[in-house]
Amino acid sequence: MLAHAIVPSVALSRREFLAGLPAAGALAPETGYAPMLASQVYVWRQQLSAEKKPLSDNLERIFSGTARAGFQRVELDASFFKPELAEETARRLRRHKLEVPIVYNGGPMHMRELAEATWAETLKMAEAAKTAGAAAVNFNASPKPDGQRKSDAELKTQAYYIDQLAEELALRHMHLFLHQHALEMAENAREWRHLLANTNPATVSFCVDVDWVLRGKQDPMTIIEEARRRLASLHLRNSVNGVWTEAFGPGDIDYQNVADYLKATAYRGYLVVELAYVAETRKTRSLEDNLKESRRYAEKIFGLNA
Repeated sequence: MLAHAIVPSVALSRREFLAGLPAAGALAPETGYAPMLASQVYVWRQQLSAEKKPLSDNLERIFSGTARAGFQRVELDASFFKPELAEETARRLRRHKLEVPIVYNGGPMHMRELAEATWAETLKMAEAAKTAGAAAVNFNASPKPDGQRKSDAELKTQAYYIDQLAEELALRHMHLFLHQHALEMAENAREWRHLLANTNPATVSFCVDVDWVLRGKQDPMTIIEEARRRLASLHLRNSVNGVWTEAFGPGDIDYQNVADYLKATAYRGYLVVELAYVAETRKTRSLEDNLKESRRYAEKIFGLNA
């Protein structure tokens, strides 16, 4: 079973704390539309990989470029909070006045032994990220290595361990968001809908990656509507004829429809620009300029300021 001894010293009991949590996705009182814009670092990781450069030598490049592009918030991944990088990450975030409200991680949750290892690693990462100001973990339950269908029993195990992780994060005053890729959208979004129906709404929120919904052959607006009461974040990216564009902008997904829906439902969660490139992506600007163009488009479509 889970090692529940790994918990902080808190004044409130688990039941008292969970009872005081806001409804999932309701990170602020629903008094009006007020989303928070952020940038994800995945595309920076892609660029460093292509250049064969280590993350440890490029923190300044990532954070200074993101700040110059006009973002005030950034979603990092777990690599930034490894023991050898956590302190330097926090220092450079402060230097560039960047908030890190969310940190991304993933791992297998559909088998007990794997889930317990993922659980422990994610909590360790979350505690390091919290010292830099993170308030949420954006988590993606990994697919099976061969991408095969998870059994009903495996889905039940996955939902159980995700609930356990969410409770432990809640005791640390942190939220859990569930992210998805295309595989979770297979079979009429079978895996995603299982998580929606079988995890605790009080502690588990959702981050809908809009592009991956489309690539999973589901309708983004349908998925966003189903997640509405638990929607805490959206990952934003677009493509033209299936090819990811160099900046967030017009394309295969009509983000004006998304924006109109979020305004009508007084959305107050995160909007996270997550650029990603494939070999066919036509790049005409620097990454920093593409982030700047993405930020401007997001501000225009969603009617907000970074």
